Order: sequence, then C-alpha cells, then structure tokens
Amino acid sequence: MNDNAAMRWTALLIVSVTMMFAYFFTDIMAPLESILTASAENGGHAWTSDEYGFFSGSYGFFNVFLLLLFFGGIVLDKFGIRITGILSTTLMFIGALIKWYAVSRTFEGELMGYQMQVILACVGFATYGVGAEMAGITVTKVIAKWFNGYELALAMGVQVALARIGTAVTMSFSLPLAKQFGGVSSNIALGAALLCIGVISFVVYCVMDRKFDKSLNQSAADDTEESFKFSHLALLLGNKGFWYITVLCVMFYSGVFPFIKFATKIMVIKFGADDFTAGLIPSMLSYGTIFLTPLFGLIYDRIGKGATLMLIGSILLTLVHVVFAIPGITNVVIAIAMMVILGIAFGLVPSAMWPSVPKIIPMHLLGTAYAVIFYIQNIGLSMVPIAIGKINQANTNVEGIIDYTQTMSTFASFGIISIIISFLLLREDKKKGYGLEKPNITK
Repeated sequence: MNDNAAMRWTALLIVSVTMMFAYFFTDIMAPLESILTASAENGGHAWTSDEYGFFSGSYGFFNVFLLLLFFGGIVLDKFGIRITGILSTTLMFIGALIKWYAVSRTFEGELMGYQMQVILACVGFATYGVGAEMAGITVTKVIAKWFNGYELALAMGVQVALARIGTAVTMSFSLPLAKQFGGVSSNIALGAALLCIGVISFVVYCVMDRKFDKSLNQSAADDTEESFKFSHLALLLGNKGFWYITVLCVMFYSGVFPFIKFATKIMVIKFGADDFTAGLIPSMLSYGTIFLTPLFGLIYDRIGKGATLMLIGSILLTLVHVVFAIPGITNVVIAIAMMVILGIAFGLVPSAMWPSVPKIIPMHLLGTAYAVIFYIQNIGLSMVPIAIGKINQANTNVEGIIDYTQTMSTFASFGIISIIISFLLLREDKKKGYGLEKPNITK
C-alpha cells in the first residue's frame, strides 16, 4: 500500500495536520509575555519574568520527572501507532482545556512561590506536553513506516514544514489577536478548538493505518512492533551514534525553542520593535523552515551528506546567538538577518537528524529510540526556559529593562556544543558505516 505514492503522501498530510495544530498551540503564549507580565491594572496577569520562565519550562515537567515520554515510546513499540496516537492527541486536548481554565480565571494564594494561576497553567501545559511529545514520536514512526525506502527525509521535512506553519502563524498573530479579542484566554480557546480537530484527523488516519496493516496480511500492528522486547533496550542504550544524535538534538533545540519563547520581548527591549513587528521577526524563523526543511530533506534523500548538514546547521546556530549577545548590536535589520540565518540552521539540522535515526536504530526499536531522544530533549526544553527566566530576572534593572547579553551567551554555548557533537557524529559514521552521508532513496 505504501508503494502507492498518493496513499503514502495522503497519510503524511493527515498526520501533519495534527502536528501543525500542536505546534500552533505550543507557542501560542510565547508572543504574549508582555501581556502576562503586565500589571492587572494594565490588563495583564502580573506574572514575573521568573514565573513566565517557569511556565515555559513546564511543557516537559511530566515527561521528564515522571518519565512519561519514555514509557510512551515503549507503548508505541508495544501497542502500535493507532492506540498511541489516539491517546496522545486526546491528552493534548485535555491539557489545552486545563490551560484555558487557568488563564481565564483568577486564583488566590501561591505554591512554591508562584501564583496559583501560574501553577494551574503549568499543569495544563505539562499535560499537553505529554500528549504533544508522544504524538511527535508517533507521527515520526508513521512516516518511517510509510516512507521507508522512499522519500523519507523529504517526507519528514514536509511534516516539519507544515508544523512550522503552525508556529509561524501563532508567532505572527497571537499578540494582535489577544489584544483585539479578549486577551490570553481567547487565544487558548482557539488553540484548543484546533487540537480537537487534530484528534479527529488522527482518527481518520487510523482507518488508513488499519488498511495498511491488512494489506501486509496483519490484523493489528506491523511485525516490527510485535517483535519489540524490553531486553532490546540494551542495544539502543549502548549505541554511541544514537547518543551523539540525542545530545545534538537537546543542544540544538535548546538553542532554538527556548529562544523563541523569549524572542518577542527581546525584539521589543533590545531592538525597539513595536508589538506586531516583534512577533513577526521571530515568526520568520518558522516561515523560512517551511520551504527549507523539505528542500534540505530532498538533498539528503538524493545526495546524502546528512551528518555534514547537521554540522553546518550547528555552526549557523552559534553564529546567530553570538551576534545577538553583542550589546552594541541593536539594529532591527540585523535582527531580521539573524532570524533568516537561524531559519536556515533550523531547516538544516532537523531535515537531516530525524531521518538519520532509522539508519542507526532498527525499526522494532524506533519508537523507543525517538522517545528517549524526545525525553532528553524535554529536559532541555524544561530546564533552559526556567534558567533563562532567572537570568533575565537577574539582569532586569529598576525600569524593567533587561540586559540580554548573558541570556544570548547561554544560547550560544548550546551551539558550540552542537558543533562538537556534530564532528563526533561524522567521525562515528565513518567508523561504523551508518550511511548518514549516503542518500536515503534506495534504487
């Protein structure tokens, strides 16, 4: 069934819609930091920079501290795509509803030094995060299942590109929409509605997936899922190439996603942009990857050089954050140029990194492999925003102006580590012959 191009691309489109809505919701509050930190008298929620950083990091709390993402990967390999997909999309929707309830009401008291509204919003975001990350590894395995031996990197690039549309739209329009239509809660309600559509989309995919399995003379899950055994985990955890990809993932993404959470306010304070432009500039990152990620994926499919693409992307990431860290650079044109370069980096690394995992890890461990990568990535996505929030708080003067030099230097350090790991991965590929530098399409 997957030898039919129309069928496999239709399956990709359906699951990509679910992830597009997920990415829309993930960053829907990123441009709203100025509203969340404004006083109640000025229509805000009176959050501190520390509280906003804590909230931004809460996305991965349950995944990291309760190991839910790791177990989600095992569930995926053990019980299959359909069960895991429905579970994950439902969790996203439930988490969105909790988050909407939190921001649409006021609450008395504090917990751990944070307002109760912040705590409840974190619970919702963390619940959503469990579903979103589990959905991410499920969709990745869906693509590997349908496109193995075909346009794997291109397919993953298209999925990422569609997801980036969700990020781009929310970064561009979340702040103007919140100011025009009832504040933060209205944005969350919109995101929850889209996630509900995402659940329905995945149910539609499940019908296709069942037919695909039947076409292989199987009734439930494919043979790779049935062959999973816990004893196989030693093969995964002892693979050096796998760990290089994992560390590269957490370092690179820690230099991108947490930065996006704070980028809008950075554009306002450091570069003097107005509210709309401040949200539009970070959104350029996502708009660029919409085109670049499939392009680089196509290059990887037909030419190869996956490890090299990851190295180039890491170098560009470092360059961008070093420039942003220089105190004297406050020209908005330079900020735009750096976002364009960051968009290129953000297209290069994911387009090569995710299709490289099936070259290193066998299919029956693929769900668990992606889960471990996403789990460790979530450690970074949880801890880095919290740390950045505290760094920003410590560098805020009495007038509320933040010096972002230390913040951007921290992001630059993630890029430097990414460069080192990329070199090590390139060397490991030459030693083990994973084929990361070879094309994905088999002739």
